[in-house]
Amino acid sequence: MSSIPQLFYRTSKTIGLIDSAPRYAEVSDFQKPSGTTRTCRYSPFGGLFAYTTVESVVVVESSTGRSLQTIELANVYELAFSPKGTYLLTWERPLKVESGQPPHANLKIFEVATGNNLAQFVQKAQTMALIEMKIEMKTYGLLIFLSRNFQFTYDEKFCARLVPNELQFFETSKLGSPSTQKLNLDGIASFALSPGNSYNVAVFVPELKGKPALVNVYNAPSFAKPLSSKSLFKAEKVVLKWNKLGTSLIVWSQTEVDQTGKSYYGESNLYLRGIAGNFDCRIDLDKEGPIHDVAWSPDSREFAVVYGYMPAKTMIFNNRGETIRTLPLGPRNTILYSPHGKYLIVAGFGNLQGEVNVYDRLADFKKVATIDGSNTSVCEWSPDGQYLMFATCSPRLRVDNGVKIFHVSGKLVYVNEMAELFAASWRPEPAETYPLRSADIIPEAHASAALVEVKAPVKAAGAYRPPHARGSATPLHFKREDEGGLAFSPQDSDRLQKQRDEMLSKSALKNKKKREAKKAKEDADKAQKDAAPTTSPTASSNATAEASPVAPPPGLSAPKNGMTFENPQDEKKYRGLMKKLRAIEDLKMRQAAGEKLEDTQLAKIKTEDTVKKDLTALGWTE
Repeated sequence: MSSIPQLFYRTSKTIGLIDSAPRYAEVSDFQKPSGTTRTCRYSPFGGLFAYTTVESVVVVESSTGRSLQTIELANVYELAFSPKGTYLLTWERPLKVESGQPPHANLKIFEVATGNNLAQFVQKAQTMALIEMKIEMKTYGLLIFLSRNFQFTYDEKFCARLVPNELQFFETSKLGSPSTQKLNLDGIASFALSPGNSYNVAVFVPELKGKPALVNVYNAPSFAKPLSSKSLFKAEKVVLKWNKLGTSLIVWSQTEVDQTGKSYYGESNLYLRGIAGNFDCRIDLDKEGPIHDVAWSPDSREFAVVYGYMPAKTMIFNNRGETIRTLPLGPRNTILYSPHGKYLIVAGFGNLQGEVNVYDRLADFKKVATIDGSNTSVCEWSPDGQYLMFATCSPRLRVDNGVKIFHVSGKLVYVNEMAELFAASWRPEPAETYPLRSADIIPEAHASAALVEVKAPVKAAGAYRPPHARGSATPLHFKREDEGGLAFSPQDSDRLQKQRDEMLSKSALKNKKKREAKKAKEDADKAQKDAAPTTSPTASSNATAEASPVAPPPGLSAPKNGMTFENPQDEKKYRGLMKKLRAIEDLKMRQAAGEKLEDTQLAKIKTEDTVKKDLTALGWTE
């Protein structure tokens, strides 16, 4: 195999293989297919490359482009290799069959060297390779294939197939025979074989009829007793991520709907499990919002998580779930370690602006470069850890399709613009194939890069500031959290109010104090007036006249002793009762004159005794 990193591209018209730095040229012996192509893929260790046409599947040697095998099989839409590239899996769209005929076996396993069909199964869902996960092997530097429904162990000795309520294990050499072992588990939805030198397998059963979700780990192909078992709440689906050594497992659980109504994205949680049983914990994330991405370091000693509402937070944890480092906040949703683990990129793609920050993990997370990756559909590290590929693909974006390659220092070194680019990816190779090099050694760029203007990353706009406040230092409470501002919490209200007061101008503060003093004086005057005692007979007479100006109804006497009301509430109550009593007397007169009253009016007359009783309590007499 060549020691030059290589990548493939697939457009609407053809497929190509390109050797990157320093050649930047297409593999000359590769015969590009003409006509419609459906998919293409490298083998996990990168030695083989396969693609499909309408009528066949072709396997070539990736370094030279020489054809090795052609399998006559039409309508293949997905491909996948076993970990060592010995076997090739193909998936066709299911075909309708006549009544009484066996279903169409659309999942087939071929031996690459001979082209023989070893086994075939019915697989209706197109899940192969859609959630593929590549994990570098400990000793051999191989990459393990991981799909949802059919997986191989790291040495290809066993393979497993998921069917409803059952996980079937086969000896790969006897694929045509019935499965050797079975794990029967109602509702089993997904599984993941360990990439380490063991046959551990993690299985997931989602929530069902009020029962919590379940993640069990077994040592295959014996399923008598799980090595570990954990119940999960709020877990409709999970992503199972083994570390490179197969000693630890990250369980990333998710729900479609947040029952509390706080999040549009549902709920997500993160759990870390040691297969040896020495630890099992939930990772506490201190910022509300969804988990965007999780990545293991190639050395299995740490992992990184991007989470929380924007600006998102990035945390680095060791393999026991303890915090190592916190990176600056920002619009991020992607995190990737370089193959050697030296560099780490934190980026925001999709509906974010595409800013990519490169950190040197071995230099205390020093920022190496910031790259503009706007409109990126695919971002990958080269196997030598020196280059980053950014591809803009259809159908997500139908304009500006193509591939750009940046050096880790942030320098653009290669550009290839294409029409309707559907896929692009580096050839996977063991990191040990390439020595670890410094980012200070910057290579010369290809001529194609000189024709493209490199855009500086766009800095996100800060909070709006009125014209009179521009040009001065921004107060912390006006800054976004990723700009060094303070994160808000309900307990911060008093602190923020104090900071706002400190920022008021002198005149505004003076006016505020005047308003507060005026209000305090008005409150004091009112309280003094309410509490003032009667000091003279004249004042008492005047107070009585003011307090009880309501004349009693005809035939009733005034309050006894010229009664006064020291309590304003008593005066108010007296006025209301007297008004009711006059209304009752009026109704009684209308009734005596022969007028027919309504039920509510008759009921009001019946309250006369109660009203008089209340008036008597206030000192009133008839």
